[in-house]
Amino acid sequence: MTLWVPWMNAVRSLRPACQRSRTFLWMVLTLIGLCCRLDLAGVTSYVRVLGLRPQAYHRFLHLFHSKGLDLEKLTTCWVNLCLALFEPVCAGSRLVCLADGIKAPKEGKLMPAVKNLHQQSASNSKPEWIMGHSFQAISLLVQGASGHVAAVPLTSRIHEGLIFSNRDSRTLLDKLAVLLFSIANVLERSVLLVADAYYASGKFIHQLLANGHHLVTRAKSNAVAYLPVPTPEHRRRGRPRIYGEKVRLKELAQDLAAFTSAPSPVYGENNLTLRYRCLDLIWRPAARLVRFVIVCHPLRGTIFLLSTDLTLDPLEILVLYGYRFRIELGFRQAVHVLGAYAYHFWMCGMKPLKRGDGDQYLHRTSDAYRAAIRRKMAAFHIHVQLGCIAQGLLQHLSLNYTAEVWLCFRSWLRTMNPALPPSELVAANALRATIPGFFSSSLLDPKLKKILDQYERFDIHLDSQEIAA
Repeated sequence: MTLWVPWMNAVRSLRPACQRSRTFLWMVLTLIGLCCRLDLAGVTSYVRVLGLRPQAYHRFLHLFHSKGLDLEKLTTCWVNLCLALFEPVCAGSRLVCLADGIKAPKEGKLMPAVKNLHQQSASNSKPEWIMGHSFQAISLLVQGASGHVAAVPLTSRIHEGLIFSNRDSRTLLDKLAVLLFSIANVLERSVLLVADAYYASGKFIHQLLANGHHLVTRAKSNAVAYLPVPTPEHRRRGRPRIYGEKVRLKELAQDLAAFTSAPSPVYGENNLTLRYRCLDLIWRPAARLVRFVIVCHPLRGTIFLLSTDLTLDPLEILVLYGYRFRIELGFRQAVHVLGAYAYHFWMCGMKPLKRGDGDQYLHRTSDAYRAAIRRKMAAFHIHVQLGCIAQGLLQHLSLNYTAEVWLCFRSWLRTMNPALPPSELVAANALRATIPGFFSSSLLDPKLKKILDQYERFDIHLDSQEIAA
């Protein structure tokens, strides 16, 4: 019961995103379902975990397609709420954000933006080619009172699969830049973005620098850079040189005498010594000086890091890039615990897709058809955005109410450590165990209680009592 009080206090900050109070109450029920459901079988899992009658299923479906819930306002409210709930990790005066992509498998032939996608990290559970939605996500790096660092998901959007105009030449990097700038405008702070080697692009770096942001990423092993041009004693005729001597990062990594040894500052690596070398070189794609950090790790080999901020310490760059994996852990929780990407919304009037199809070109379709596609895409995005919010609320309880979460966790884990913040799985179990007390308490909103009484199934409570007996 004690966990639901801070949970509800945080959710009330999202009220401006809903035009009507009833829309907000159904959104609250959706967030409760996302945080507490036992299975990931779509919207029906909300009905089961809340003990509602089948008529509530259509109310949940209507919420995702309703015009009364504004996606942009919801995202803005959530970003502002994150700044109030968490302590962000900063690099100087900049907030640290993480970016990455995720592919959600979808077999639906009547789902817009589903296309044939390639997965680089193929395994037995992840085939090399799938049909699905391609998302790009942005998370905020935060730190708890105990020093634990987590990636709180801010937003996630589908950036592939639909082409509304054949003149649209934007790439995935261009779309991520627009998404990042919209988040940065809400944060009202400059951002240091940490991403993998896919985002090491000169055009992307120019867009970030033009808006006052910086990038920390990983450079490719065959990267080439140039030494700065020495200042000549006498100015010659013609345009001054821009690039000096050409150097290869692989060759610089072989000069062991130029490396510095230091204890590994990466989280979780104790009693480990690594060597690093820092150089400020001109990188041709960015056409400017960037900071390269060559790290020789005793376990992971040699890696090349790149930072557009020349004031960052080499070890700080290594620490920040080491936190990049936090967004991967967040994806795992979003997929397997919350089911943020487990939506099943069909569009009856859509032309059926075939397996192996690519982008869907809509520049020759009717305005009504394109409006229906946009409406369905908004439903996808609202579901994923509510999934990001639900995951962030669980992280809020884990980081700020650690002792209460472990106290309400009425189960067992082999690796549980009450001294550390629990995972989203533990927080979800703790919330689920205290739902009956929350619904029967006087702290429950009377309007929310009215909806629960209207759709409540009384036979479930009788069955559960018989089983318990």
